Amino acid sequence: MADQIPLYAVRSAARANRKRAAYYRAAGPGAERPNRYQLEDESVHWDEMPLMMSEDGFENDESDYHTLPRARGTQRRRGLEWLLCGGWKVLCASCCDWLINVCQRKTEPRARTVWLGHPEKSEEKHPRNTIKNQKYSLLTFLPGVLYEQFKFFLNLYFLVVSCSQFVPELKIGYLYTYWAPLGFVLAVTIIREAIDEFRRVQRDKEVNSQLYSKLTVRGKVQVKSSDIQVGDLITVEKNQRVPSDMVFLRTSEKAGSCFIRTDQLDGETDWKLRVAVSCTQRLPAVGDLLSVSAYVHAQKPHLDIHSFEGTFTREDSDPPIHESLSIENTLWASTIVASGTVIGVVIYTGKETRSVMNTSNPKNKVGLLDLELNQLTKALFLALVALSVVMVTLQGFVGPWYRNLFRFLLLFSYIIPISLRVNLDMGKAAYRWMIMRDDSIPGTVVRTSTIPEELGRLVYLLTDKTGTLTQNEMVFKRLHLGTVSYGPDTMDEIERHVRDACPQPRPQAGGHPSSAVPRRAPPSAPRVRKSVGSRVHEAVRALALCHNVTPVYEPRAGGAGEAERAEADQDFSDENRAYQASSPDEVALVQWTESVGLTLVHRDLTSMQLRTPGGQILTYSVLQTFPFTSDSKRMGIIVREESTEEITFYMKGADATMSAIVQYSDWLEEECGNMAREGLRTLVVVKRSLTEEQYQDFESRHAQARLSVHDRALKVAAAVESLERDMQLLCVTGVEDRLQAHVRPTLEMLRNAGIKIWMLTGDKLETATCIAKSSHLVSRTQDIHVFRPVTNRGEAHLELNTFRRKHDCALVISGDSLEVCLRYYEHELVELACQCPAVVCCRCSPTQKAHIVRLLQRHTHRRTCAIGDGGNDVSMIQAADCGIGIEGKEGKAASLAADFSITRFEHLGRLLVVHGRSSYKRSAALGQFVMHRGLIISTMQAVFSSVFYFASVPLYQGFLMVGYATVYTMFPVFSLVLDQDVKPEMAVLYPELYKDLTKGRSLSFKTFLVWVLVSIYQGGILMFGALVLFESEFVHVLAISFTALVLTELLMVALTVRTWHWLMVVAEFLSLGCYVASLAFLNEYFDVTFITTVTFVWKVSAITVVSCLPLYVLKYLKRKLSPPSYSKLTS
Repeated sequence: MADQIPLYAVRSAARANRKRAAYYRAAGPGAERPNRYQLEDESVHWDEMPLMMSEDGFENDESDYHTLPRARGTQRRRGLEWLLCGGWKVLCASCCDWLINVCQRKTEPRARTVWLGHPEKSEEKHPRNTIKNQKYSLLTFLPGVLYEQFKFFLNLYFLVVSCSQFVPELKIGYLYTYWAPLGFVLAVTIIREAIDEFRRVQRDKEVNSQLYSKLTVRGKVQVKSSDIQVGDLITVEKNQRVPSDMVFLRTSEKAGSCFIRTDQLDGETDWKLRVAVSCTQRLPAVGDLLSVSAYVHAQKPHLDIHSFEGTFTREDSDPPIHESLSIENTLWASTIVASGTVIGVVIYTGKETRSVMNTSNPKNKVGLLDLELNQLTKALFLALVALSVVMVTLQGFVGPWYRNLFRFLLLFSYIIPISLRVNLDMGKAAYRWMIMRDDSIPGTVVRTSTIPEELGRLVYLLTDKTGTLTQNEMVFKRLHLGTVSYGPDTMDEIERHVRDACPQPRPQAGGHPSSAVPRRAPPSAPRVRKSVGSRVHEAVRALALCHNVTPVYEPRAGGAGEAERAEADQDFSDENRAYQASSPDEVALVQWTESVGLTLVHRDLTSMQLRTPGGQILTYSVLQTFPFTSDSKRMGIIVREESTEEITFYMKGADATMSAIVQYSDWLEEECGNMAREGLRTLVVVKRSLTEEQYQDFESRHAQARLSVHDRALKVAAAVESLERDMQLLCVTGVEDRLQAHVRPTLEMLRNAGIKIWMLTGDKLETATCIAKSSHLVSRTQDIHVFRPVTNRGEAHLELNTFRRKHDCALVISGDSLEVCLRYYEHELVELACQCPAVVCCRCSPTQKAHIVRLLQRHTHRRTCAIGDGGNDVSMIQAADCGIGIEGKEGKAASLAADFSITRFEHLGRLLVVHGRSSYKRSAALGQFVMHRGLIISTMQAVFSSVFYFASVPLYQGFLMVGYATVYTMFPVFSLVLDQDVKPEMAVLYPELYKDLTKGRSLSFKTFLVWVLVSIYQGGILMFGALVLFESEFVHVLAISFTALVLTELLMVALTVRTWHWLMVVAEFLSLGCYVASLAFLNEYFDVTFITTVTFVWKVSAITVVSCLPLYVLKYLKRKLSPPSYSKLTS
């Protein structure tokens, strides 16, 4: 459809000719002319063309475009005009940056040369090897904690009010009535922070005090982790933490390699293989490390934990030995040695280690409810100021009116209750406890207890695919050879082909080589069509060899340590073997080759052994390994079969990458698309036979590239690409990633709750679309608009106009196209995508995922939630308003970085529609009721002052004010955190109830205004009633009004409650009992003889009934005439 849109020229032909002539008149023969495509792009004026609803936008006159903001040329302002129009900000910022740099004197990290065992030869000073997670020092603890508290308007306001009581002219009551609540809040905060800080210090001290063996000329000495320096030779035992970033020099393992666990660094649970420097591994004894003259040249410290470039040089040999170092030769800090004992030389310490550099303090997330309450608090402050000004005005500005103004501000200060923050924080702690104690979602952990209400306000859910919607359990499903395809039902045929093609065991030792000769005949005549059996066997063998999987054998009970490294058949027991790899896809492929008869039984740095169905061992030498990278999207290996000396280069990777490498195939693209539509992850497997001369030529070029200090990665990639020519296509594999349990009903529940779901994945478009359909993220009857690949502004413009004409269809877009559209048409794309019922973004990088989250926040101003299970989802989770991590097979990185951690995706539904909904509604009711409690007593103070000639005299003093906010009303008010409008089962059954929350109707200026009117009515009735009914002494007014006030608050709690809990009843009677019991001790404020009379009782009862009865009647009428949405479910 996009091709049918007419595109009209927006400039005259004469002007076009002038521009073309200018192009060909570029000055001088060597002058660089503008690119032809750039010129064409300019001629269409994409820069200046707005995205239109219809084709008419293309027909506008050129002059229209010059009115657009993008087309206006702005000349650079200079001189005084520039200074006045914002230049002063630039100057100030530059000066501040310069001062900061001078004060901190930060040194730019540089590449370094590290001599083995000689830290004194270091050319520069390096940071201490200490881990410091504490937030404060002894000097900064108190100021830091106080700043964090008083940067909130509410706490700062009460600090100013409390400090004003030290001024005699402004004092209106006892100091403890102001300082006791504030001191309680600060004490709780300081104690909590002190405990957390103490725990952090203890953890840091424990880690920094761990002892390690250091090799010196005097032998091994024990040193603390904090005393380790760059250049030290450190020994790390099995299951011990690596204390700093090191280059791996030596291991006790005969293979010259070891496994490390990196789950604390990158969140991945799979073990990683690390290789010792071959020069140092070959030394006869450990002590020789100190006798050789050798150094490591390491690049400057940087963030990337998956890359490293360096060189190892030994000078005292003839000729000097040079070895290139890569990531496989490193041991990063905070990893765990999983096998053997290793020795390394320290290259980075302290804050220069990869683990510390990748530790970022995530932003402090503030819930929308807290922001709304903060706005209401500011509105109350304006009301407080206005009321005080009115009082002073009615007073006539007599005397020192400004002093009276401040006194009125203090008298009415309870309009903004300090108990609001206390009650809300206690409520959040209660919600955290309820979520973690819910048996329906076991294993759920609340890591950020400040935003449980956010779970009830979500509009957009951005989810990862692999491991989140799917189980990350790979099952081999399909093998396609071009002319024949094998599925789960025909795997026995593959097993038969493998058994027939493999040699049978013979008693003679020479049986294996001789039997292998017929299998080597086909390569000598490549043009002859091979039989299906031989092609199947070649494909299976390629899958059994082309990987980074290592079989690991558990030690037998009571066996010696050497039993793990025993040779040959006694180690190859199937029940004792497990596979370790960095990718579950590779493990699935190797497990499948084992199931069809070709088993990987041994793997080290230089060799690999396969066992045939007949039990014979085939040995291969590993000559080179090219690991998978996100850039290359493929991995390769060069092996030599020992029996035939044949060298083969195997490679596997994504079809988009491999299609350009293999010889032409008429079925590859079609079959990869078919498998992707079935929801299978596809891999293309190819091979190339090499002669000895070809390999030696490549090996010399590759070794030279690996020793390069500059642009090493590019040179190595170029050397490898020289081999990737005329590769022979062997097969295409399809691996299924199974859906998580109950994904479909959970997604349906969330859609019914009004939550729009976006799936962000790094997988290919076809696989992502298939998973979106199979998980019912997109219904099978729903139209899907696949956004065509775009590379420039013009293509993006046309495709967006095509997409705009679609209605109610899901959008599928790739990361590359998304990047182009966001560069030129960010607002238009987000606007269109937000109208879709579902969006699938495929081929997304972690950075793009986080960028999409921030785009939605910026353009929609709605609350977003991100959920994932891998380390690549951490940035997305931390960017979202509410981040949820799943403890999955990819590790705990996402779970640890998230605000909430769950064990299964299906738990998300209950977490949102039950706990999120109830937390928001409870906090909204609690916050408004606490403000009502302050408003009602401020209204009574205003009436009292008005009656008594606008005197700035407090109505209640001392313990009455403290008791009112704590002992007498705190328990019933806080019991509102137990209230619920519907049962959890009903909330799950009817997720549509969740939709109302996103509109924020439970806490808005409308509901707040209702509570203000109620407070004014009740405060006026209580005060006027007490003044009308009192007879002789003023102290009777206090007794009547205060008692009626306490009873009114208890009755209002009962009026607000929707579902009674037994603790609510206990709280009501407990508070009432505390007040009645305290009357005997309040002789300073009340006339004890009067409060025991019948007159006191009936007057209090009458005032309380008048203040509460109309509200009960109004609530009854409202439920009858305009019932809430949940009322039908509760009846």
